[in-house]
Amino acid sequence: MKIDVILGLQWGDEGKGKIVDYLATKYDMVARFQGGPNAGHTLKFDGKKYVLHTIPSGIFREDLMNLIGNGVVIDPITLEKEIKNLEAADVKYHDRLLVAKKAHLILPTHRYLDAASEAAKGKDKIGSTLKGIGPTYMDKTGRNGLRVGDIYHESFHERYDALKAKHLELLKIYPSIEFNLEEEEEKWFNSLATLRSLKAVDGEWYINKAIKEGKRVLAEGAQGSMLDIDFGTYPFVTSSNTITAGVCTGLGVAPQLIDQVIGITKAYCTRVGGGPFPTELHGEVGEKLRKEGAEFGATTGRPRRCGWIDLPQLKYTIMINGVTQLVITKIDILNIFDSIKAGVKYQREDGSETDMLPYDVVVEDLKPIWEDIEGWGSSLEGIDTYEDLPAKAQDFISYLEKKLEVPITMISTGPERQELILRTADLAV
Repeated sequence: MKIDVILGLQWGDEGKGKIVDYLATKYDMVARFQGGPNAGHTLKFDGKKYVLHTIPSGIFREDLMNLIGNGVVIDPITLEKEIKNLEAADVKYHDRLLVAKKAHLILPTHRYLDAASEAAKGKDKIGSTLKGIGPTYMDKTGRNGLRVGDIYHESFHERYDALKAKHLELLKIYPSIEFNLEEEEEKWFNSLATLRSLKAVDGEWYINKAIKEGKRVLAEGAQGSMLDIDFGTYPFVTSSNTITAGVCTGLGVAPQLIDQVIGITKAYCTRVGGGPFPTELHGEVGEKLRKEGAEFGATTGRPRRCGWIDLPQLKYTIMINGVTQLVITKIDILNIFDSIKAGVKYQREDGSETDMLPYDVVVEDLKPIWEDIEGWGSSLEGIDTYEDLPAKAQDFISYLEKKLEVPITMISTGPERQELILRTADLAV
C-alpha cells in the first residue's frame, strides 16, 4: 500500500480541512506532515464550525487514526485548546490521536521572539502569524530545539532553561515589546499535562509499519505550496516545506511510497499577509469576493487579499508537487459574477510576456494578462452531481482542466460537509 497526499496549491486557505474530512473515510490514518498552529483547517457539519490548527482533520471520523508527524511544530497551549474543543464536541480522540516524539515544541520565548522580530521590521513585515513558527524551525535547524520526546526526560527543565536563556539574549537586539513571559510560561507548563496524556510514538516506524500492513494513509499538508520555504514567494513564506517533498521528511516515508497527490485550489485566489500576489484585485470586485467568500483568516482573523485565479501560478505548483488530481473549492462564491476572469500569462516590466512564474516575482511588478469566462449567475445550492451544474459552470471546470492539464475530481459548492460534487469516474482514491 502507498500513501496519498493532500495539499494546497495557492497561498493557503484553499479549504483543505473539509476535503480531508470527506476523504478520511477512505483511509485508515490521516497524518499531518508539517506546519504548526499557524495553520487553520476549517470543517463545518451539522451546522457547527470547527477549526483545527495542529490536530489532523480526520479526527472527526470514528475509528480513524490521526498522527501529528515529526515535521510539525507543536505549541502545547494551542494543542490543549484544541483537545478541549474536541471534548466539548464529545469526540472520542484519546485512542486515535498520536504524536511523533521527534516533533519540535514551540516555547513561549519562540512566540516572544517572533513578535519582537516582526515588530522590528516595520513596513517590511512579512505577515507572520506570530505563533513562534519561524523561531522554532530556526532552533530545529540550529540543532538546539526541544522535541516532544524530551518532555519525558529528567533533564527537560534544564534544557528548557538553557534554550530560554538563549532566546532572552537574542531578544536584547530588538526593541522592547509587551509580552507577559511569566504568565505564558505558567500556561505552557500546565498544558504539558495534556500533551503527556497523548500517546507519543516513533512516528517514522509507526507509519511505515502501517503502510507495510496495508493500511491506507493520507498525508495532510498545512498552509499552501506558494508558502514553501524553498519554492514559495520567498521571503514571504512559512518556515517549512509545504509541498509533496515535505511528506518524506515530515513523516519519514520514502518517495516511492507516494501515490496520489491531490491538489486543492480555490476557484479564485486569496492571500493573507504581505508578499506578491499578481492577480490581486484592489477595487470593488476584490471586495465583493472577500465579502461573498467570507475571506478572513481562520487562524489570524485578518482579511484575506482577494483576486482572480492565477493559472501560471497553479501550473507551477502542480509541477513541483506532481499533482495527479485537482479539487476546486468555493466555486459557489462565483455565482454572483456575470463575468469571471483568469490570469493566463504575466506581462513583465520589460514588456515581454511569460506563462512561467519567474524567480523575481517578489521584486518584479508582474501584470496579469486576462481571459474572460462567462459566469453562470445562479445558485448551486442542492446540486450534488456534475451533470446538474449549470452549463456555464461546467464550461468553467472544463476550461480549468484544459489549461492545467490535470483532471478535476471534486468540486466544493459550499462549506458544509455534504456540499461536494464528486466526478466519480475520475476519482482515483
